[in-house]
Amino acid sequence: MKRPVLCLLILCALAPSRAHAQASSIPSAQPTQPSGTDEQRGRAILNEMVDALGGPAWRERHDMQAAGRTASFFHNQPNGTIIEFDYWRRYPNYGQTDAERYGFLTDKSMIFPGKKIDVVQIWTRANGYEVTFKGRTELPKDQVEDYERRKAHSVDAIINTWLKTPGVMVLSEGTSMVMRRIADKVTVLSPNNDAVTLEIDASTHLPLRRTFQWRNVTFKDYDEDVEEYDDYHTVDGLPTAYTLTRYHNGDMVNQRFYTKVHYNLGIPNDMFDPDHVIVKKK
Repeated sequence: MKRPVLCLLILCALAPSRAHAQASSIPSAQPTQPSGTDEQRGRAILNEMVDALGGPAWRERHDMQAAGRTASFFHNQPNGTIIEFDYWRRYPNYGQTDAERYGFLTDKSMIFPGKKIDVVQIWTRANGYEVTFKGRTELPKDQVEDYERRKAHSVDAIINTWLKTPGVMVLSEGTSMVMRRIADKVTVLSPNNDAVTLEIDASTHLPLRRTFQWRNVTFKDYDEDVEEYDDYHTVDGLPTAYTLTRYHNGDMVNQRFYTKVHYNLGIPNDMFDPDHVIVKKK
């Protein structure tokens, strides 16, 4: 009778050490930070992000065509209007300039089903135009400045412009939480003291959030612009965020949802020329 009791005591004594050995063999969920200085770690994380986005194929995109829905918010509350849109973009590669075009869709009529584009917005370098059946008009200066500011702090601009600027600094700032995901946080500082921060999924290495601030000339303080990227789908070999959410000073102001996306279709340049856009009267 004593021998079984002794064996049981020995097994109980060994159990914690065996459990510890098994637990220690489980890989840690904590992301592994690249070695080196803050500058080296930051650049390594950005290189991982570019590779995750598609590497050379992402850098060499010609154009993009998409369709989706967009909604605006005021004080984090939707304004009740959801707008369908068609979208075309020309990337600044192979000698062509960056340009975007939105076609906003409405119902044709109660009698004839379907959708029609009755408002087109075209954004080119330092210019914004709106075209309706009445003709072409230039968009307000503050809208153009806001667009250009966001474009200058985009993921594309960080990789293709900021990192190639002499004197730029890249800092790894550890990890953060974005949409309940662990993210590697990297801040890029320009020689003129401008800054933009990217938070990149520590597992997939895809961008989750972009943040920057700028001086408000009226109130003499700083405004903050945040853009979040979610619901990634791989399209033509390129991981693409199908949900984009914008925040201004902490308040949600816009959400965009793509329903379909295509790349490198050979979109003609006339699509981005406001003088060639024709919008028919209903």
